[in-house]
Amino acid sequence: MSDINYGDPNATPPMGQAIPLGLQHVLAMFASNVTPSIIVAGAAGLAFGGAEQVYLIQMAMLFAGVATLFQTVGMGPIGARLPIMQGTSFAFVGVLAGVAATQGLSVALTACLIAGIIHFALGSVIQKLRFMFPPLVTGLVILAIGLYLIPVAIKYAAGGAADFQMAAESFGSLKHWTVALTVVVVSLACKFLTKGLISNAAVLIGLIAGYVVAILAGMVSFGGVTKAAWFQVPTVMPYGFEFSLGAVIGVTLVSVVSAIETVGDASATTKAGAGRDATDDEIAGATYA
Repeated sequence: MSDINYGDPNATPPMGQAIPLGLQHVLAMFASNVTPSIIVAGAAGLAFGGAEQVYLIQMAMLFAGVATLFQTVGMGPIGARLPIMQGTSFAFVGVLAGVAATQGLSVALTACLIAGIIHFALGSVIQKLRFMFPPLVTGLVILAIGLYLIPVAIKYAAGGAADFQMAAESFGSLKHWTVALTVVVVSLACKFLTKGLISNAAVLIGLIAGYVVAILAGMVSFGGVTKAAWFQVPTVMPYGFEFSLGAVIGVTLVSVVSAIETVGDASATTKAGAGRDATDDEIAGATYA
């Protein structure tokens, strides 16, 4: 296809390939990145589609982009400089939903801030602890998080996770399953029946096909998009700073699990993409980010 060594994380593909593949990554991670915000907002009693919930989703996408830049481009010791896309982790959903429901978003977000600092600090010692995270451990952690996503994926395919989203009468109807199956079938067909860019962009093509089907079925509304501003400055800590030791301990413990997940992600990326083990500096940089 080209002379580019795709096993080299520093290889730069032509823009004609980089743009659609980058867009595919964004669209593929979009649902899993915003869903934790929706779940936590629902646990906190926020209205679905309300300003508060939209704010949480915006922050999830904004900081996923910022963290991805740190992870891929790097700044000093921060970032693995590997093709790893950052996003929210479902590992935090259980504890944050519980904290938000009982103590409010101010406590939950404050705990996230403190736990994030502790997670960052783990980057300075993760090399010494790496022996505790062999591929079996990190692989099982990633597998467990993936299995945790299955119910969410099935509910979304049926028309929305009704336990935290409005329970539509059409939940589980054929039109929802048709859109979901279109994405799956088209993605698999492009992946295994084609080669080159089309095969690499299989998920993106599947998502586009599903979106077209949804538009034709009258399931897409652009009302919210037309009302949205082109640019908005984010508000810093709009819910205030409220400390709770129990919440901080709970979220910090999950952040340790997230660090293990990060070790697994960096190791899997180098092993599958470059055919080698991740270096200590890459593991540390990934954990910092």
